[in-house]
Amino acid sequence: MDPQETKQQGGEGMRLVKDIGPEAFIFPIIFVAFFWMFASEMGLANTINTMMNTAYRLLIDTVLYITAVCVIMGAIAGLLSEFGFVSLANHILQPLMRPVYGLPGAAALGVVTTFLSDNPAILALAEDKRFMRYFRKYQFPALTNIGTSFGMGLIVCTYMYSLSPAMGRPLGSAVMTGLAGALIGSVVSTRMMLGFTKKYFGKDAGSPAGDAVSASIPENMRPIREGGIPSRMMSAVLEGGAGGVRMGISIVPGVLVICTIVMMLINGPSEAGVYTGAAYEGIHLLPELASKIDFIIGPLFGFSSPESIGVPVTALGAAGAALSLTNNLVERGLAGPGDIAVFTAMCMCWSGYLSTHASMMDSLGCKQLIGKALISHTLGGLFAGISAHWIYVLISGIL
Repeated sequence: MDPQETKQQGGEGMRLVKDIGPEAFIFPIIFVAFFWMFASEMGLANTINTMMNTAYRLLIDTVLYITAVCVIMGAIAGLLSEFGFVSLANHILQPLMRPVYGLPGAAALGVVTTFLSDNPAILALAEDKRFMRYFRKYQFPALTNIGTSFGMGLIVCTYMYSLSPAMGRPLGSAVMTGLAGALIGSVVSTRMMLGFTKKYFGKDAGSPAGDAVSASIPENMRPIREGGIPSRMMSAVLEGGAGGVRMGISIVPGVLVICTIVMMLINGPSEAGVYTGAAYEGIHLLPELASKIDFIIGPLFGFSSPESIGVPVTALGAAGAALSLTNNLVERGLAGPGDIAVFTAMCMCWSGYLSTHASMMDSLGCKQLIGKALISHTLGGLFAGISAHWIYVLISGIL
């Protein structure tokens, strides 16, 4: 062991290093340079005000909403687990989920819940030990990837189809193509993540619910609560909702810190073209960088205009913001049906994963695998967009 670096006794994951080392000098330089990147464009006062205002708006508009989603979905998940639907889904969908995703059939319930709501809805399920017992340790972190792949799916598909009047033609085939692309992206993301987790946990590692929980339940049996049906329903709802509250609170740091930075890198100044220190302003850096490689992105995704790259880039931070940008492009005639297919696939598959993946993985107790999850999902979203584009080209050629 390096004499300058020893493990701290009694502190899991903690180490002792010299009190003054290279990073003590390097980090302040990087820290100041990072904030200067914003301050030089927005002004120091506006940078600080935008950061605080964005974090506040995220807390009120996003975190509380996500917490509400987690509470409701936690209550629903509690009922579904208590009365056997999760077990039924596991048995019925096992032949599909296992060969396609490498996950137990119960994971399909996570797909449904996130499709109907948002990415963090998967956390409400993951809190339930009776749901966890269907998974091995290496499979459990991949719930973040498969859940995020379908996050806000219903909202994205509905919104994209609602643009049909503005486009002047029905967009049903484009939206369905995008859904197929998101499905392909979810398989790529989940399978890549499983490759990482198998190496980390080992394929034979037991259930994340604990060996005692798994061993205490005989095969083809499931635990239920004491009491009659009304009592069991009330207990399942309240306990599931309480788990949702814990999950909602646990994602506060990740959403406020990470999403604030992402938003400030994606968004630009106010509509007047000046910085005011208001929430959701930024330096528009990520879209600018993406435009530099449009010669690569164009052939892969078939975008009708350079401005279209802004939609998937914005979806990295928030799918809702990407949807509003889509409407603007359609109204200006800068996006066609093929773009809608790609937008649907990438907005659904990515659905703001940069701002939620870290907090979700932390909530699942797998923060050491955040980097792997981000890499897997980045490639999954790219495959989703590319697949949607070429599927749409194929369908258009046939029809």
